[in-house]
Amino acid sequence: MKISREVKTGILVILGIILFIFGFNYLKGQNLLDSSKTYYAVYDNVEGLVPSTPVTINGLTVGKVISISFKDDASGQLLVELLVDNDFEFSKNSTAQVYDTGLIGGKAVAIVPAFDNAGPAEDKSTLKGAVKEGMVGALSNQLSPLQSKIEKMLTSADALISNLNDVLDEKGKANLKSSLASLSVTLKSFEGTSKSLNQIMQTNQSKINTVLSNAETASNDLAKMTRELSKADLAATMKNLETTLASFDNIMANLEKGEGSMGKLLKDDALYNNLEGATAELESLLLDFKLHPNRYTRILSKKEIPYEEPETN
Repeated sequence: MKISREVKTGILVILGIILFIFGFNYLKGQNLLDSSKTYYAVYDNVEGLVPSTPVTINGLTVGKVISISFKDDASGQLLVELLVDNDFEFSKNSTAQVYDTGLIGGKAVAIVPAFDNAGPAEDKSTLKGAVKEGMVGALSNQLSPLQSKIEKMLTSADALISNLNDVLDEKGKANLKSSLASLSVTLKSFEGTSKSLNQIMQTNQSKINTVLSNAETASNDLAKMTRELSKADLAATMKNLETTLASFDNIMANLEKGEGSMGKLLKDDALYNNLEGATAELESLLLDFKLHPNRYTRILSKKEIPYEEPETN
C-alpha cells in the first residue's frame, strides 16, 4: 500500500508536535513517561526559593520545584508547584517546609512526612506550607536583645571618654607625666634594691644554708618530741593529777571546816590565843635567861630560888 505524500507530511507534523511537547516538559523538569506526582504548597514569603530548587524527604532529594506564582485570589500568597518523582508515600497531612541550605543563602523544600494514618497524599493535592527559620534569622533574633545593651554600653563609653578628655587638660597631663616620672624613679630604685638583695643573698648563701639546716634540725627535733609525747601515757598522768587535785580540794575543805590541827589553828580562836600566850611566856623565859643566867645554874639545887621580875631599864 502506497502512502501518499500528504499522509507522510501529517505524520511528521504530529511526531514533531509530540516531540516538542515532550522536550518542553523535559526541559521544565517533567518527564511524561515516568510516574511522578505533583503537589502544591502555599506560602506568605518564599524569599530565595527559585524553580529547580531541590525537594527532599528526610534529606534525600526526591524532586524539584516546578514553578512559583501568585494565587488567583488576590491574597498575595504564593503557590509553589512541587514535582516528586519518588514512589515514597506520605500522609496528606504532611508539611512542605522551606529551609536554608547553607549560611551563604539558598533555599530548598523539605517534605516533612506525617505518619498519622490519614491516607496518602494524592497527585495534585495541596500540602501545608511552612518556613523554617534559618541560622542567620535565629542568630539575628538572639542578637536583637543585645543590641540595646551594646548601644547603652557605647553611650557610657562615649561619656567616659568625654569625661576623661575633660580631666586630662594641660594641668592634668602635666600631673600625669610627673606621676609617670616618679613611678619610673621608684621602679629604678626597686631595681637597685633587688640587685643589692641578690648580692646579699649570694654573699651569705652559706649562712642562709646553715640557718635553714638548723631550722630543719629543730623541726625534726620538734617532730621527735611530739611523737614521744604522743607515746606517753598522758591519760594516766591526767588521772593522777585529777586525783591529787581532788585530795587537795578535800584538805582545803577540811581546813575551811576547822577539822584537824591545822583547821583548828585556823578556825579556833582559843587555841590561837593559847599559842599566842605561850609564845609570850617563852619570850619572857628567854629574856630572863639572858638577864640572869646564874639563876639557872642552880636549877638542880634543892634550895628554891624565888622568881623576881626583871628590872626594866
